[in-house]
Amino acid sequence: MNFTTRTNYICFAVALGGLLFGFDTAVISGVAGFVKIRFALNAVSEGWLVSCGLLGSIIGVIATGALSDRLGRRKAILLAGAMFLLSAVGCGLAPSFHWLVAARMAGGIGVGMASVIAPMYITEFAPADRRGRMVAYYQLAITLGILLAYLSNAAILGLATPDAGPLLAEPWRGMLIVMSIPSILFLLLLIRIPESPRWLVATGREQEARRVLQTVRPATTADKELEDITQAKKRSAARSMSLLHPSLRIPLLIGIVLAILQQFSGINAVIYYGPEIFRSAGLNNGNALLFQVIIGTVNLLSTFIAIAYADKYGRKFLLKMGLIGMIIALVGCGTLFYTGHTQGWTLLILMLIYITCFACSIGPVTWIMINEIFPTHVRVKAVTVCTLSLWAAVWLVGQFFPWLLEKAGPAFTFWAFALFSGINLLFSLTVVKETSGKTLEEMDTAFAAPH
Repeated sequence: MNFTTRTNYICFAVALGGLLFGFDTAVISGVAGFVKIRFALNAVSEGWLVSCGLLGSIIGVIATGALSDRLGRRKAILLAGAMFLLSAVGCGLAPSFHWLVAARMAGGIGVGMASVIAPMYITEFAPADRRGRMVAYYQLAITLGILLAYLSNAAILGLATPDAGPLLAEPWRGMLIVMSIPSILFLLLLIRIPESPRWLVATGREQEARRVLQTVRPATTADKELEDITQAKKRSAARSMSLLHPSLRIPLLIGIVLAILQQFSGINAVIYYGPEIFRSAGLNNGNALLFQVIIGTVNLLSTFIAIAYADKYGRKFLLKMGLIGMIIALVGCGTLFYTGHTQGWTLLILMLIYITCFACSIGPVTWIMINEIFPTHVRVKAVTVCTLSLWAAVWLVGQFFPWLLEKAGPAFTFWAFALFSGINLLFSLTVVKETSGKTLEEMDTAFAAPH
């Protein structure tokens, strides 16, 4: 196995955590109605079924900060994979609602851990000239997981009959337990990945780091990279750097703002509430669900644009072009709802333009940047803060989008998303710095603030 193939294997294997992330968060859309009937849930219990996964994600994000620095990146991502498998089996076999909630929380913990550690691990392994592409594979895997959840739910529902066995007689069980298949594959692939060389250097194990680097880089390149990592560690130690250090103000600002505004662009609202949006436009249930699958497919395919061009044209270029397209599409969607011209294909086309622009810009670029702009010894803590900000924004959008849709109407809802995307565009043009082609160690000076 040559150096490139070895690096690709490592990054692809870890990126599969994004598939489980996407699958776990999207599968509930087809499950909630069946579970509500099976366990006679009231409105509060139904809301808890959906939100318990988000609570688990927040717990997972917080826990990863300590676990990754103490146990290492590899063990942390293995633990995330184990939580996904535990959740899939526990949900599918749940004898009670409380058991189901506990298993869903375990899956949420896995989602939270994966959202921190998987893109970070890829960032620390990928060569500087291919880092954007490699981290974008994680976003690609998320979109694939979302689409697979939709297709899997539909397939299991089509096979469900009262005498087809417990996992099909109660289709929600099959919808949930099917995630055990990619979870097992994920764990098997992870067996062959090494520990992050940057974590090894941070813990004083330079010779182990050298051996790992020599499996993914030519000898001279490996030695040079190890020297850069070691020197960066010494510089950080000399400055006694913490998250409050002045040199981290700009990267923390960039990471937190990009994470929050990624969600305030309305992407999860469009993904999860797509059928409701289309029904409010006058489409029947069958067409609304079909359009949702189309959106999921376009979301997946458009991520390949970021994979192809994140390193070639840079992060800021993708942010600028993608956000301009998103703003135009969101303003157009709001105008269609405001004027009542939502029938036909125009609304779908505008939403597909929006999804395409998101998937090739702020979707993957946000994950790329928040994992590459921090020094190694504070990377886990800093990425944890940024990822917590992202999950807080996920909660806010999920909590208030249905209310906003009902009280303000879809037109003003889409215009609000356009406004936040406009703020993101202005921020990206004036504050965000280009990181394409720079090594992780060069970020120390690229983002230095006066102090």
